[in-house]
Parts: sequence; C-alpha cells; structure tokens
Amino acid sequence: MKRLRPLLIGGAGLVLAVSGGAVVAGGWQQATPQPATPSSADPIGDLLRAQPPVESPPAGGPAPKAPTPVTPPIAPGDLTPPPIEPVETEVVEKAPPAQIVTEPETPAPRKRLRVVVVEAIDKITAEKMRFEVVVGGRPVRFNNSLVFSARACELSGPNEPIEDAVAYMDVSLQPRGALAGTEARQIFRGWMFASSPAVSGLQHPLYDAWIVGCKT
Repeated sequence: MKRLRPLLIGGAGLVLAVSGGAVVAGGWQQATPQPATPSSADPIGDLLRAQPPVESPPAGGPAPKAPTPVTPPIAPGDLTPPPIEPVETEVVEKAPPAQIVTEPETPAPRKRLRVVVVEAIDKITAEKMRFEVVVGGRPVRFNNSLVFSARACELSGPNEPIEDAVAYMDVSLQPRGALAGTEARQIFRGWMFASSPAVSGLQHPLYDAWIVGCKT
C-alpha cells in the first residue's frame, strides 16, 4: 500500500491508501506539515503558488477614490460676470514741429548800363539788323517805319538764378513818308528780356524785335 500526501480539511488530515488500484481511507487524524518538494520539478506551479509582495501604504490619510472638483462659490441667481472698470488713459498732446521761417534773401542791386543792343527783322523783305539805342537818348528808326526808344537797361544781380539783361523799351510805328503832323502809333511798351525773346519781344504782323544785351 502506497501512502499519499494528507489533505487538510478543517485542521485534520484524511489518510488515503491505494491497494490493488483501490483507494482505502485510513481514517481521520491530525495532519502534520510535509516538506515542500523542490520548485525545480514544477516551475509553473511554483509561479502560481508564489505570493506577490505586499507594499506598505504611504504615510498620511487614505487617498480618495475619485478626484473632488473644487468650484468657486456662486451666489444663487447671479451668473453675470463682474463689470470691467474702465481704465483712464492720459492723452499726451504732441507739440507741432517748429516751423523754420527763413527770410527771403534781399536781391542785390542790378547794374545799370547806358546802351541797349536791339535786333529787329522785317518779315516781308527778310531784312535783319542789329543796332544800339542809348538810354534816354535820341530814338532810332528801323526800316523807315519802327522807332525805338530806351528808358532803362540793367544786368541781373549776382544772387539771381538766371544771368540776364533786361531793358525797358518804347516802340512806335511811323512810316517816313507819312503826312506832316501824323503822330507815331505806339505798338510796344515794357520790359524786354534777352533770355526769352519769344516771350518778351515785339511781335507784329510785319516786324519782330528783341534785345540782345546791354553795354556801357
């Protein structure tokens, strides 16, 4: 008869025996601890029978099972946000930039000369002539019809943008063969500029005249 490992039931062991293929109960008796078999014989059973290590709880009170939401207290019936107070801003006015006032430069006195150089052309005969007229002197006749008189002749000053010669002229039309006592007809009076003869010169259906310069 082969003896089996006792089965603990309520602190007592039941001894079983096998004889000729039959199980024979030997009765109840106090079970005694049996030495454990080496774990190398049954590794899977050893893993199943192994107990996991018990971790000690952290210091302090027990942690809650679920997080507790924290909400600020709200008065019942008051769900409007508090009003935003306006922020006073100080407006700083910028002073306007200082204006630089420059006084106009006083023009330098012009140089006055005694003789005006005049150039005239007859549009019918294509006769062209350059002659001189003395300021305040005797009138000069051109082509027996035009009479030139000069009242002033000046050169531009050193601080003027354009170097020029200007003359104040009187031009009259009086044909030489006219009847005695016939007065000359004035056709031009004013300033002539040597730099712009097409603008300030004499323009007549029969004659054109302009100044070229001034001389002593």
